[in-house]
Amino acid sequence: MLVQSLFTDNFVNDFFNGAFDRTPSMFHTSGSSLMSADVKEYKDHYELALELPGYEKENVTASLKDGYLTVEAKREEKVDSEENVGRYIRRERYVGTLTRSFYVGNDVHIEDIKAKFQNGVLDIEIPKVDYKPEIETARSITID
Repeated sequence: MLVQSLFTDNFVNDFFNGAFDRTPSMFHTSGSSLMSADVKEYKDHYELALELPGYEKENVTASLKDGYLTVEAKREEKVDSEENVGRYIRRERYVGTLTRSFYVGNDVHIEDIKAKFQNGVLDIEIPKVDYKPEIETARSITID
């Protein structure tokens, strides 16, 4: 699975998401094609805006684990009352769980991330942190 990064172009991810998938987009289980995202860069932070029209705030969660920010949104099917049972002729609205992940780095801490959900858009502010790569000392490789 390819995961998008906030810090790189997502051309490869976008290419492979649809290149070999032969199912219509409304049946994608990950929901990345149904959860549009905009990423804006500022001097000291990034802003991520995810569109989730028709979702309730209570059914949207965001988590941070191993440097990956994951957003999950759930929508359940409404059950008609027995007296108002109808038959769908066409169904295009997605019902189920959508999940989308972005790599934000291991140096970002959950308490520094701010999020708000308003009018079907989840806005997330992620601080820029100085990347501190682990410096590996040179080691000899034994050649047999």
